[in-house]
Order: sequence, then C-alpha cells, then structure tokens
Amino acid sequence: MRLDHDPTARDSAWRRFAVAFALGSLVLGAGAIGFVAATDPYGLRAAPGRAPGSLMDSNQRYLYPQIVRGGAYDSAVIGTSTARLLDPRDLDRALGGRFANLAMNAATPFEQRAMARLVLAQGAPRTMLLALDSTWCEADADTRLVTPRPFPNWLYEPDPSPMMRHLSVLRQVNWQSLVTGADVVLHRIGQRPARIRSDGYAVFTPPDEHYDAARAARHIHGGTTAVEGAEGAEEPGRAPEVSQAMPALDWLDALVAAMPAATTKLLAFMPVHVAVQGRPGTARGAREAACKAHVAAIGRRRGATVVDFRMPSPVTTQDRNYWDPLHYRLPVAARIVEALARARTTGADDEAGFFRVLAHAPAEAAPAEPAPDGAE
Repeated sequence: MRLDHDPTARDSAWRRFAVAFALGSLVLGAGAIGFVAATDPYGLRAAPGRAPGSLMDSNQRYLYPQIVRGGAYDSAVIGTSTARLLDPRDLDRALGGRFANLAMNAATPFEQRAMARLVLAQGAPRTMLLALDSTWCEADADTRLVTPRPFPNWLYEPDPSPMMRHLSVLRQVNWQSLVTGADVVLHRIGQRPARIRSDGYAVFTPPDEHYDAARAARHIHGGTTAVEGAEGAEEPGRAPEVSQAMPALDWLDALVAAMPAATTKLLAFMPVHVAVQGRPGTARGAREAACKAHVAAIGRRRGATVVDFRMPSPVTTQDRNYWDPLHYRLPVAARIVEALARARTTGADDEAGFFRVLAHAPAEAAPAEPAPDGAE
C-alpha cells in the first residue's frame, strides 16, 4: 500500500515527524543552554574571589563587565579607542593601584557612563580616569545613545537579582554566544589566545615596526582611520552643531559627583591630531572651548583634576606620532601616562606644551600598600 494514498498512514507519519522534530529541538535547545551556561562566555559568574572567564568575544561591550565584577582591579580607565593604548601596568606604576583599561571602540557617552556606573557599584575605586572625546560636547549625545555595535544593557545591571541572573543565561543563548563559548573552550585547551589581556588591555593598532609615515599622513589629512574596527569617538567631517547644548556634560557632572571623596578623579581630553581639533575662530573650535570650560568647572566643583591634551602641541602637530587623526602610536601612550602623573602631582601645565591643567585637586599621600605576609 502506498503511503500517499493512505490518509491515516500519512497523518501518522506526519505526527511522528512532528514529535521527533519537537523533541530534537528541545534537546538541541537544552544542549545550547547548557553549553552557554557551562562556558559562561560573558562571565556572569564573575565575582570577587571568582575570576572571570576567558575574554574571547570581539565586542568589548560584552567582555568588560566580567572584568569589573571579578574585583581584581581597584582603578579604571573609561573612554573610547583614543584611550585604549594606555597600559594599565604603566598606570599602576605612575598613579598607584591596580588598573583595568575599560575603554571601548567608538563608545558613546551613554555607554561610557554605564561602564563607570558599574565600576562604582562594585565599591569605592582608588582612581577613576575618564578619557574624554568630542562626543561629550555634542548637542545630540542624549539621543545618539549607542552605535551599530550591540550594547547589552543587561550585563551592566549593578546588582542583578538571582532571577535576573538566570534570565541573563537565556538572553545570551544565540549564535554569537555559541561561537564565543566555543572560543572559550579552545582557549582553555590552549588552542586559541585570549583576545585581550585580563586587565582589558590590547594593542589594537598595527605593529609599530610596520609604520608607514606616508600612509599615515594620507589617513590623517584625509580623515580616515587606519585601524580596522576601532573608529574613534567623533566624525572628522561632521559639521559642528549650531546649538551650544551639551547634555552629556550633565551626565558627566552627576557621574563625578557620585564618586567617593577618597577616589582620585582624573578627567583628560585625549590628544587627537590637530587635523580634527576645532580651530579658533570656527564654530567647532568655539564648541570645544566651551566644552572644556564646562568640564573644568565640573572638576573644580567635584574635586577632580582636568587635563587637556586636545590642543596644538609638539605631539599633536606631528604626523609621525599618529596612525590616523585619532589614534596615536605606542610611545605617545607612555608619554600620556607619565604626563597624567605629573599633572596630578603638580597641577602645573607642561613646560613643553604637551598638556594644560584646567582644574586641579591636590594629590593626597597615597595609602601605603600592605606589606607581604611576613614582611615588616
């Protein structure tokens, strides 16, 4: 008897297929959930005393919350790709403490604020370095909240309830999480390196030995980026807004006000090339000047040191210091760290003209580091 001529047999076959399909889907779904829960690709189980998982996702917005929750660091850098080359180990030596670099490619003020709030929710940080770019000065910063890169708000909940933690496991069950989970497994068995260091640091620019001055000059003066996937916090060709409203600076004020009195607060405008700085006498230049004045007032009111590297200087006027208009080379990053330490200690402008101190909170004596066990 042919199946297609027997309605009863045909219906029975379809039922068996439907049941098998449903059971197979349930098994695969449960397996996917179990795999993601076991590999924990975004460090949902990270907590003080419990190290975060392997840092394997390509989107920093998914990686950094677990670094914060892991509790291994007492100081943080918040910013965009113009601060990513600040090495936490250099900052540790220059400013004291244990730094994590949490600067994200093209991060908006909204995203940076979420990251800073998460840091503050973990306790009183020793030092908070907010590396500022021109988006903090823009009139539409309160509407341009995120970028085309996904931003997982659920990972930035300061203290999620147990129920929300369980829901977060389900939220991350998708193809991206499965791929990242597979990378975590490969990393654990030594087959794949972590994407970034455990303190959030990575050299995302090309190797310095491959630096091509002529190619860099074309990027700088053409307004293009030489670093794939690391667009800066501004659009060099974008016309300045007529409005002088700067809504993100209200967020900045509230953020600095929320920092404990014992926290060293550093606000620094990063040294982009003069090609993308606002020139005096232009609308963009007037906006940047007004923005810096506003940030300086915040610093004076909230006990923060404000340092301005975003100015014509022996560094920012030299093409050879940059890969493109926004991204400086590694030796410049080391100079920034050293300059921040001097600005924090002395409150004086750099004699060579690399930076100005727009506001200064006198440095207090750093608390003594605990002696190793058995030492006096």
